[in-house]
Parts: sequence; C-alpha cells; structure tokens
Amino acid sequence: MINIAGVISIILFYVLILAVGIWAGRKKPAGNDSEEEVMLAGRSIGLFVGIFTMTATWVGGGYINGTAEAIYTSGLVWCQAPFGYALSLVFGGIFFANPMRKQGYVTMLDPLQDSFGSRMGGLLFLPALCGEVFWAAGILAALGATLAVIIDMDHRTSVIFSACVAVFYTLFGGLYSVAYTDVIQLFCIFLGLWMCIPFAWANPHVKPLGSMEVDWIGSIDSNYYWFYADYGLLLIFGGIPWQVYFQRVLSSKTAGRAQILSYVAAIGCIFMAIPPVLIGAIAKATAWNETNFHGDLTPDGELTSDQTSMILPLVLQHLTPDFVSFFGLGAVSAAVMSSADSSVLSASSMFARNVYKLIFRQNASEMEIIWVMRVSILVVGVLSTVMALTIPSIYGLWSMCSDLVYVILFPQLLMVVHFKHYCNTYGSLAAYIVALLVRLSGGEKLLGLPALIHYPGWDAENEVQLFPFRTMAMVMSLFTLAFISWLSVFLFNSGYLSPESDYFNCVVNIPEDIRRVDEPSEAGEQMSVLGGVPGRLYGAASTLVGPDERSGRINPALETDDDDLDDPNDGPTPLFGGSSAPPPVQPFGKQTAF
Repeated sequence: MINIAGVISIILFYVLILAVGIWAGRKKPAGNDSEEEVMLAGRSIGLFVGIFTMTATWVGGGYINGTAEAIYTSGLVWCQAPFGYALSLVFGGIFFANPMRKQGYVTMLDPLQDSFGSRMGGLLFLPALCGEVFWAAGILAALGATLAVIIDMDHRTSVIFSACVAVFYTLFGGLYSVAYTDVIQLFCIFLGLWMCIPFAWANPHVKPLGSMEVDWIGSIDSNYYWFYADYGLLLIFGGIPWQVYFQRVLSSKTAGRAQILSYVAAIGCIFMAIPPVLIGAIAKATAWNETNFHGDLTPDGELTSDQTSMILPLVLQHLTPDFVSFFGLGAVSAAVMSSADSSVLSASSMFARNVYKLIFRQNASEMEIIWVMRVSILVVGVLSTVMALTIPSIYGLWSMCSDLVYVILFPQLLMVVHFKHYCNTYGSLAAYIVALLVRLSGGEKLLGLPALIHYPGWDAENEVQLFPFRTMAMVMSLFTLAFISWLSVFLFNSGYLSPESDYFNCVVNIPEDIRRVDEPSEAGEQMSVLGGVPGRLYGAASTLVGPDERSGRINPALETDDDDLDDPNDGPTPLFGGSSAPPPVQPFGKQTAF
C-alpha cells in the first residue's frame, strides 16, 4: 500500500524546488539569451550561491547514498569518495580553475577544441557526454528503486516525475535555476539527514558504535593496496575533467573566486559526508532481524547485497518515527534532483556549443544555439529517463564512462591547459586510442566485459584487477600524447614527411588564409568562433592572425581580477608554435568507488 505521508513529503519538496527553480530563472535579464547567460548565468554567480552550487558538484543522490552504502558494506577506510572528490576540487582549484576562467571559456571542451580542432574535440566529447548521461540515469534509477521500497510508489512513476521536474526548471532558467536550487537542495540534505540521526541512533535495536561487535571502520587487505590507490587516484584526478565542475568554475565572477569556491567546496564535501557516514555506521550496528523490516536477510541477520544500495532510506524508514522520515525522504529526493539537473545542463551545453556550433554550424546565431541547447536538455532528460527505466546495468555503464573520463580526458586537459605548446592533434588521437584500448583490456565485471589481459595480481575468483591498470592507462595516455606530438613535429620539420601529409593541418601544413578575430563582448570574455579552422581564437583582441599562430590563440588578460591568486606580473602564456619562450613547467599533482 502506498505510504501517503511519504508521497506528500516528496510532492512538497518537489514543489518547493520547482518554485525556486522558476524564480531563479526569472533572474536572467529579459531578452538576454546569450550562451554565457544561459550556460554560465552571465558569469555572475556570487560567493554565497557559488559555495553551495560548487559543493553540489559532487554532493548529490549518488554521494550520500553511496557513502552510507560504503560504510555498511566495507567500512570507513573504503569510503573514498568524500576525500577523493574533496581533493579533486582542491587540485582542480590549484591547477585548472584559474587558467580556465581567465581564458573566458564557456565549456570544458573549449581548450581541447582550441588546441586539437573541432572534430577531435567532438571525439573527446563522447566520454564526457556518456559520463553525464549515465550518471543522471543511474541516480534516477536509484531514486525509483528507493521510492518503490520505501513508499511503495511505482518506480516508473517516480523516475518520470523526478526527471520532468528537473528538466522543466533547467529548461526554464539554465544555470540560474540549477545554482539556486542547489542552495535549497543542500539545505534539505543537511537538515533532513541530521534530523534523522538522533532518532536512528537512539533506536533500541541499534548497538553502541563503539562496541567490539560493530566493525564500521573496516580494513584493507595487503593484496588490495594497489587497487585501493588506483581508485583513490581515479576519484581525485578523474573527478576534475567533468563539465558539472567546470560550469561552476566558468560561471564565477573572477578567476580568483573560482579557486576560492573550489577550496571551500572541498571542505563542504567532507562536511556533507558526515551525516551519511553516521547513518551507514548506525545501519551496521542495527539488528535488522529485530526491526519491522520484512525483506531478505543473510544468516548473520544483515541486509543482502541487493538491499545495501538502499541503506540510507531503509534507516529512515525503519529506525526513525514517521514524521522524521518524512523530512529524510524529501532530503534524499532533493539530493537526486541536485545531481540530475546539473548533469542534464552540462551534457546539453557541450553538445550545443562544442558539437553543433563548432563542428556543424560555425555561423549559428546565439538564439539558434540557445534553442539547440533547449532541445538538447529535453533529449538528454528523456534519454536518461529511458535508460533509468530499461537498462539494468546502468551503474556499470557509468563506472566504465567515469574510467574513460579519467584515462582519456584528464591527461589531454592537463596538457592543453599547462603544456599546450607540447601537444597537437596527432598526439591527441594516438593518446585517445591507447587509453581506450588499455582500459577496455582490463574488462568490466559490472558490464560482463571479460578481461582481455590479466595484469599482475589478477583475482580470478572475484574477477577483479588488483593491478592499478586505470592509472597505468592514464599515464600511458599522457606519455603517448607528448611523445607522438613531438614525433610528428620532428618528422615534418625534418622533411621525413611532406607538408601535404599534415592531414590535421596542425604542424606545417597550416592554412595560409588570414583569419580575423571577432570583436570581444562588453565583458571582454565572449569567445569568438571562427568557421572552418582547426583552432579557435577567443575574443580578447581584434587583430589579424596569420599562420604563425597556428592552431593557438592570442588572449591577454581578459579582466582585472582583484582576488586573483596568481602573480599579477605574470604575462600571457605563449602557445604551440608561438614566438615567445616556453613558460616554466607548472607542477601537477599526483569515479566512483564508494
């Protein structure tokens, strides 16, 4: 029988979020439907809203449910996501937020297309798109399963309803709606979960967490050290090249503020993980066979593997009073909405700008791009919903895509942001292929994909690669990108290959026609798009650009950044093929495994 109180809770929270989303969408200046206004909220996100929306980059439905599940199944030491994603925000702030925001990019793929050409950028769009779509589908599916168990609502109804609400306000207000609803959603998550913890902890069926009978800390077997490190690095560096992160970075008012928001959000990630950690520990200390839970249990009285993904809502339902679980269920639903809306907007933004505009319709008007983006929001929303309802292994698909983001996109983004004069399209394509083949060779158990290569430490019983092959694939991709780029320049410049063989027009066979950079926007940051050229120049100067600039860009400081963390005496970085001396090499640091 449907839990009427639970249904009312979900509806009230959804109405609140929908109302805030529509109100936030009205903050967009009337008649201003530019790319930056819709995709990046006019780069006007303030400090308060910025902190919340940056924290919501990772704190969502998958984050809180996955954290509670990891504590219950494996213990605190295996709950890597909070610390991994917090460090990814720190490293993203140190090495990527400032240069990306200073250049006035609109999406994460812009620097990749700028250096490697629009078509190679379109190829790099595929893992980014799949990651966003599968992530949205995965959390919608999790929400449907949760509500089906907790309030006995048909999972198809809950998935479709949730997706419709998220798509509607995202369609209406773009990033304005996403950012302001993030504030409400994080408040709902924090207050809703903290309200439930005292009641769950005080439940008579819960043993003391300090009891020797309750092991919620866990341990790491010596055979799994490299496996543990591999997933840790995957979370840290694989958590950087996501459009959901960079849409927040690029929407900040200044580059310095983008860095500050990243650092504060890292603290927020740890802080927001405390409630689900405690809920997972409480679930571990619960004698479930003594509660009113009627599902299947193991001989030891613990939940089965099919139910552990719903640890958090099960605690809310069976260990807290009805009026408390009322708020907790709303918090869980709000968390899912927080994740779904930003992923839909991210995928749509990248498609409208980096595929439709930069590949097929270079001369498209702003209004045309906005309409393409709106249609894309609908398509991505429908696609995620259909996948959530029809694909049983949706989490496996997302897990594979998050691996591909790590092994393919991270090394390429690192190179184009910091070492762009050492890489070109030949290296990019070779690195893409190497990373893809090495990752696929390791197999994926969740998808039934067999391991083609059994790396050292192969666990045949559990079909798990204990060797850090994901990180190996990323390092090989990075090396391949740099080496093949150098080799191509050497072969062409030494005469071993004729200029006509420069198929990608990025080494010696540079088009000789003069290209004019569009006038910058009033804010000095609107990126100009040049039709039919391998590279893109971003509107900071209205100059004539000849072949010497090759596929790079000339972009002096776009704005005075009062809180910029960089040295104000630093000049613009010359690009691959430019006449200035190379800049000093910047250091760089060392999804999901809940």
